[in-house]
Amino acid sequence: MCGRYASSAHPEDLVEEFDVDLDLTGERIRSILATPQSPPAGEPDFNVAPTKAAPVVLTRAARGDPDAGPIRQLRLLTWGLVPSWAKAPKVGLRLINARAEELLDKSSFARAAAVRRCLVPADGWYEWQVSPTAVDAKGRPRKQPFFVHRSDGRPIAMAGLYEFWRDTSLAETDPDAWLTTYSIITTAAEPGLDRIHERQPLVLERESWDDWLDPAADDPVAVKAHLAFSAPGRFDAYPVSTAVNSSRNNGSQLLEPVGPSDLVGVVDPTTGEIIGP
Repeated sequence: MCGRYASSAHPEDLVEEFDVDLDLTGERIRSILATPQSPPAGEPDFNVAPTKAAPVVLTRAARGDPDAGPIRQLRLLTWGLVPSWAKAPKVGLRLINARAEELLDKSSFARAAAVRRCLVPADGWYEWQVSPTAVDAKGRPRKQPFFVHRSDGRPIAMAGLYEFWRDTSLAETDPDAWLTTYSIITTAAEPGLDRIHERQPLVLERESWDDWLDPAADDPVAVKAHLAFSAPGRFDAYPVSTAVNSSRNNGSQLLEPVGPSDLVGVVDPTTGEIIGP
């Protein structure tokens, strides 16, 4: 799965990196959080968690001009996909990820997979490795967080889906009447990363972006080909502090590596060697 990631790029940098035509990150959006988001949506966030709003790249006609052709946009969407038929936004907590292998068959994702695909920019993602030897104070297997990033230092483009949900309890003119949400697609972890967790985000390369984002490219066979994409060897992973466990913690210090002397029962994803007592 992918339950946390870092997204520290400023909107202007994402506009350039992803060839965005229209930056809408300055628009007001509906939040489902009980307290104000920290850091505010659109600002560098080193601990993006479900229910937060974060930058997402998508292609569609500009709002208010449905007859115009689709253009590439950068928008702030809420993590946790809420299908249009859902009765309440809380459904999104169960749909933060969408498995590539069943995407086209599940009612929650099938329509979005056909016409509402997006890219989720990230520096990298966090994943927790369950120790085969060490336990915590409660006697449960110890979990060590890792940060996974591209070896070449480039931003990551995680494949995703987005949806619009209408709150029928509010007037259509109410700015909170619509909630736009997204889910990150996951696939089987590649060799090495599978020593951390069995799943990883589906990360697409630049040559696939245009087709993936095109809402007119709705042939299920073509979509399935993207879902099967695999290019092992693009990523490095290293252990980080358990401070990332709390979504309240933030800042670039979360990306700092943890040294071998601080590790207990951790499996090296490269060698398979167990580090620490």
